[in-house]
Amino acid sequence: MANIQALFPILDSNLHRVGPLARAADDAPLDSTGCLTEYRPLESRSIVNKTVSRRGLPFSHAINPYRGCEFACRYCYARYTHEFLERTPEDFEHKIYFKQNAAWLLKQELAQLKPGTEIALGTATDPYQPLERRQRVTRSILEVFARTRGFSLGIVTKSALISRDLEVLQEVSRRHKLTIHLTVTTMNADLARILEPRAPRPDLRMRTVARLRAAGLRAGVLCSPLMPGITDARSSVAAVAKAAAEAGASFMAAGALFLKPCSLPTFFQFVKDNFPAQLPAYERRYKESAFVSPEYRKRVAEVVDSVCREYKLGRRYEEMPPAKEMPAPAVELQPWLPFAS
Repeated sequence: MANIQALFPILDSNLHRVGPLARAADDAPLDSTGCLTEYRPLESRSIVNKTVSRRGLPFSHAINPYRGCEFACRYCYARYTHEFLERTPEDFEHKIYFKQNAAWLLKQELAQLKPGTEIALGTATDPYQPLERRQRVTRSILEVFARTRGFSLGIVTKSALISRDLEVLQEVSRRHKLTIHLTVTTMNADLARILEPRAPRPDLRMRTVARLRAAGLRAGVLCSPLMPGITDARSSVAAVAKAAAEAGASFMAAGALFLKPCSLPTFFQFVKDNFPAQLPAYERRYKESAFVSPEYRKRVAEVVDSVCREYKLGRRYEEMPPAKEMPAPAVELQPWLPFAS
């Protein structure tokens, strides 16, 4: 259990009490269903988790409004989180839990954090997955940030739904250091459809980057994960970089695939079905470790760096310019209204 905590930073001590958490999931009433997916509320005692990791992550705390993710990405490392509910990794994309009282909890917990605390929203579940359209848990969290100030907030999503919240994101950006990341693994729409079955098309994600940038927000692209023999070719990375540059992205970054035991069966089946010649190499590469070798990391880092220089894309963690230097919105936006419907 100690090793799992070190590798997966969203975990906190509460999640190790498997019994109560699993019982809460068992007792959660069925809220609704859709596309062979169940949605249930989950009572939570905390919404901000302190990260514990040896991987040098750039944030110390994480928020995940949902547990489970309907996008069903074949490579998703977060499937392990359903094990704490005594659910199977396959349930991760079919049994989605939304956290109750998230805004109230966040307001209490932010009051205990020091100014400048770095917080990531969406480390183990997409905060803008389909259920967010109705439950609006992520929206309620952003509205709390829009009433505080002084934190560093990073958002990670694959969803165009984030555009719904442009006005509140602008208010958050005025009060905090905000960076938005759109994950675009590949510009090949056919590959994306089988790799990330229910996520929006890559072109829609890039269009979202453009809209966020037009609204004056710092938004960039995560070309992750880079999968050996599937998406790690320079031409594939360059296609994402070219689209990111055309969208006006603030930056592009990428990282190599890592696979934990809970993710191996799902991903290996994907490889077997679609890239059978690659399966033996994957079995060898990930047999002993969830992570790729230092040599491979160095090689892909050089590719990504080269491509980013070619397309003049910035760095993910460079300092955000002062507000007066941010580009003026190029689209008409309604004034931000708290808790607007």
